[in-house]
Amino acid sequence: MNTKDFVEKDYYKVLGVPKDATEAEIKKAFRKLAREFHPDANKGDAKAEERFKEVSEANDILSDPKRRKEYDEARALFGNGGFRAGPGGGAGGPGGFNFDLGDLFGGAQGGPGTAGGAGAGGFGGGLGDVFGGLFNRGGAPGQGTRVQPRRGQDIESEVTLSFTEAVDGATVPLRMSSSAACKACAGTGDRNGTPRVCPTCVGTGQVSRGGGGGFSLTDPCVDCKGRGLIAETPCEVCKGSGRATSSRTMQVRIPAGVSDSQRIRLRGKGAPGERGGPNGDLYVVVHVDAHPVFGRKADNLTVTVPVTFPEAALGGEIKVPTLGGPPVTLKLPPGTPNGRTMRARGKGALRKDGSRGDLLVTVEVVVPKDLDDKARDALESYREATADDDPRAELFQAAKGA
Repeated sequence: MNTKDFVEKDYYKVLGVPKDATEAEIKKAFRKLAREFHPDANKGDAKAEERFKEVSEANDILSDPKRRKEYDEARALFGNGGFRAGPGGGAGGPGGFNFDLGDLFGGAQGGPGTAGGAGAGGFGGGLGDVFGGLFNRGGAPGQGTRVQPRRGQDIESEVTLSFTEAVDGATVPLRMSSSAACKACAGTGDRNGTPRVCPTCVGTGQVSRGGGGGFSLTDPCVDCKGRGLIAETPCEVCKGSGRATSSRTMQVRIPAGVSDSQRIRLRGKGAPGERGGPNGDLYVVVHVDAHPVFGRKADNLTVTVPVTFPEAALGGEIKVPTLGGPPVTLKLPPGTPNGRTMRARGKGALRKDGSRGDLLVTVEVVVPKDLDDKARDALESYREATADDDPRAELFQAAKGA
């Protein structure tokens, strides 16, 4: 807010009190209006938020005897004809001077006989600096006492899903504890519901400091801890912070295809903001239990299927299980080696576009541990029939060549 707007505002009218109102009457009026228009009680109502800021601004001036006196004197200066706006120039008619509001509030300095100069009015630098020093305390020039909205905190939680839930997606309940508006003081931090705007940061919750090279750095205000408000009588529940721990259970949708240790961000699902500020975000770290049969590689599922030696050598058809669906039949080519991987298309994990990855089937040839006489005789006959076929011949040849 600039100085001109500040002087022209009628804070008594904003609070609905007479100009000779006592401190108790001002406090009572502010308490009533603050509760009525507080952003935490009027979610999403921009008009109520703006009204609350005006009420807080008025209370900040009128509840401080020194600032109220300065404000009354400034208002009287204009109301009693001490100045009268005009096109600029020298002394005006009865009642004071003609002057240029741009010079008065913009800090411009004119020559002798102008309102900004040292001649006619006796103000060497205009009244902009004078009123700025009175009303813009703790802030940059032109900065008002508007209490700024504050974003809610981010929350992090964890959830454990079964393998199937992670592949297909799931809605799970999450019980969370986070900071929310204190119910005892309606989020004001003050036991009586009448906090005042922090004079250090002028309600912004931040202060600037020089960073060198013409730059400035912004830090949270240490006096109000970044809230922009200071409680005269701190609430016993929240100790003046305006925030208290709140527990709630939320139904959270975990998207299909989430992987183990993945961190999901849910915008606006974190702690509620203050004074109309946006909610924080919720971060969910997902843990996925292992499956006794299936594994996963990106959008593809994996499974290892045992086959007999005759199936691998002679070929044939084998049935393969799928996750949550009927089995599929794959054709095993003759002479299939141990460890070969085949693909069952469309039987994998669900993708973002609604399609599915594949099921990667790895063949594992099983060697029998116990053989009866008939099976042993058959294998002996097989060994005699393939005695001239040495599977290690190429190995030794390659070793010699190296």
